[in-house]
This record gives sequence, structure tokens and C-alpha cells, in this order.
Amino acid sequence: MYKSLERVIVKHPNEAFISQEHLANQWKVFNYLQEPDFEEAVREYKGFIEILDKHVAQIDYLPASEKVGLDSIYAHDPVKFTPAGAIILKSGKKLRQPEATVYKEFLTDKEIPIIGELTGEAVCDGGDIVWLDDKTLVVGRGYRTNDEAIRQLKEITAPYVDEFIIVQLPHDLGVEECLHLMSFISMVDKDLAVVYSPLMPVFFRQLLIERGIQLIEVPKEEYDNLGCNVLALAPRVCVLVEGNQSTKKQLLDAGATVYEYKGQEISVLGTGGPTCLTSPVIRN
Repeated sequence: MYKSLERVIVKHPNEAFISQEHLANQWKVFNYLQEPDFEEAVREYKGFIEILDKHVAQIDYLPASEKVGLDSIYAHDPVKFTPAGAIILKSGKKLRQPEATVYKEFLTDKEIPIIGELTGEAVCDGGDIVWLDDKTLVVGRGYRTNDEAIRQLKEITAPYVDEFIIVQLPHDLGVEECLHLMSFISMVDKDLAVVYSPLMPVFFRQLLIERGIQLIEVPKEEYDNLGCNVLALAPRVCVLVEGNQSTKKQLLDAGATVYEYKGQEISVLGTGGPTCLTSPVIRN
């Protein structure tokens, strides 16, 4: 999740938010903090994509669909990629479950391999799955990802994974709020992670330290501003929502290059940072 990003899937607010009228009707349904400003969201997204364009050779855009809602702008969650192709997930947020079907059609059209799909009672969001390295997969067990999904993921990923780690997530702000594993950890290099330690199980934090991973500690006020949600474009080259000065300084001190984008409308209001806005298909 820190190697050079070569191909990524995103969804433009034109296709996800649709219009100001659509936002006015839907933002409470999708539990946004307040109604986003559509025109400002489009401007913010332009700045975000300009950063991606500098580093990513291929950017694919998901199409508009009447089957999905505002949260489809967060292209990371309906799928997770392995070295061999995509796993189609099923969100723990029922409003988001139709996204998987649309995504599956999109991947098929683009001839991107699909190696598995969650079935039955399994639910899982992409934000609960973290590759610590090429052979270590970490899955968060919380309100968005259940035990059956973990069982199926373990089976699907077995050919590519040497170590499969399950992290129990806390209740935190409750059932309706979105807490993912990736809410409190972002890998920026093989030995550098941005974390919010107050939400981390002790065993997991100790495991990272034992593996020689330096921890960038995000303060509470910056965690609330998605400071822990950091997208690696390449080892120690990353993207951060603006306004997280302590996190940014720590990253710079660790030798990282940091790009910032204005993300109030597209990220903060829907609690989805740069990792959520992107679904990395190929990292080299």
C-alpha cells in the first residue's frame, strides 16, 4: 500500500454527488456531517486529481449510476486488490451494498481480473483491509466487517498471503459511524506508518513497533480532520487533507514528500480521506 501507484480507480463528484439538489436530498440519509457544497466539491476534486496526475500513469473513472449514492465517491470500499486481481466486497453499510454490483460490471468492462467475491452473510469494506507488506494482510473486525467475511477473505487470499492478522476494532462512536481499520493506520513506506494510537489494540501497535515500523502519531484534533488518512503515491510520497500541521511536520521530518489538498467538502464532511477516494489497482 506504499509502493509506486501506477493505476487507480476514482469517482468524480459529478457522478457521485450529481448536483446541489441531489446533495440536499441525500446528505442526511448518508450521515454526512453537513450538506456539501457541490461547486466547491468539484473544485476540491480538481486539486486532488492534479496531485494524482503527477504520479499515477492511469486514472480510471467510475461511471454515474442510479443504483448508488453519495458514498460512491469513496471508491476504495467496494473492492480490494490483490497481486492477482480484485476481490468484490459487500459493504457493512447497507446503503452502499449496490456499489459492488456496479463496480463488478466496471472491472469486467475494463478487463481487470476478479479473483473472488464475498457471498452469503459476509460483509466487509475495503477500508478494513490493510496490506502491511507484500505477504502480510491485516483485517479489522468491526461493524463494517464481520467474521464470515474474514473467513472468506482468508480463503480467497491464501495463495498470496503468508500472515493473516485480525484486529478487533473498538465500538468508538457507535454503530452508525464509520470506523475502519484504515481510520487509524496508513502505510507510507515499508517502515513508516501514520497512526492514531488511542484506537489501536495494544498487540497491533506492539507488532508494528517490533517490525521496525516508525509511527507518526496523529493528535486528536487532526484525527478528527482525517489526519490519519494518508495516501501513499510512492514510498514516502503521500497525500494529506490540508490543515493537519503536526502530522505533516512529522512526515516531513521522516523524509517524506507531502502533498495537501483542500478536502472539506469531498473528504471531511463524508469522513473519507484520500485513501477512501482512491482504489489502487496496480502498485509496482
